[in-house]
Amino acid sequence: MAHIDYFFSTLSPFTYLAGTRMEEVAAKHGATITYKPVDVTTLFGRTGGTPPKERHPSRQELRAQELTRQSKKLGMPLNLQPAFWPTNAAPSSYAIIAAQNAGGGDLGALVHGFLRAVWAEDKDISQDDVVRAMLADAGFDPGLADSGLLTGAETYAANLEEAVTRGVFGAPFYITDDGQRFWGQDRIADLDLHLSGQL
Repeated sequence: MAHIDYFFSTLSPFTYLAGTRMEEVAAKHGATITYKPVDVTTLFGRTGGTPPKERHPSRQELRAQELTRQSKKLGMPLNLQPAFWPTNAAPSSYAIIAAQNAGGGDLGALVHGFLRAVWAEDKDISQDDVVRAMLADAGFDPGLADSGLLTGAETYAANLEEAVTRGVFGAPFYITDDGQRFWGQDRIADLDLHLSGQL
């Protein structure tokens, strides 16, 4: 059975634009998924990247244009200047890790719920009430926001180290069990073709 390690940030607009298409591809091929939220700003620094706000204006302008084009193409609302960005990604990331460990809900919906909250709903995903609501909406126990803190923090740190070791440098980033790496929501179709044996 195929497997996908999914490295992402709950603050990444390009991860938001991925929607749940990767989950649909995985289901099509019977592939399992391990969700690995990472601190993408630290990841940039560790792998030669630059956080968006520190990039040259020409790069920032193109990023804004590309986000607008992609959101229109995908039919997904996107606020280029969300009210709560950047914010602390740790609480949402810990909740995802705890939910994955607990099982019983829809992890893809949980991840996308946090991203939609940032980029389309102007919600602060660092706040406890938002985290609890997202967990409940995706079919998980809201209490995971409390019980998963210690394990979540340890796993979140370990995910970053694993990402650096395995050649991850941005989000979203997909690695298959045969070592193929795919960076960006615009490479999900290539991931699909690879799992089909066509790439």
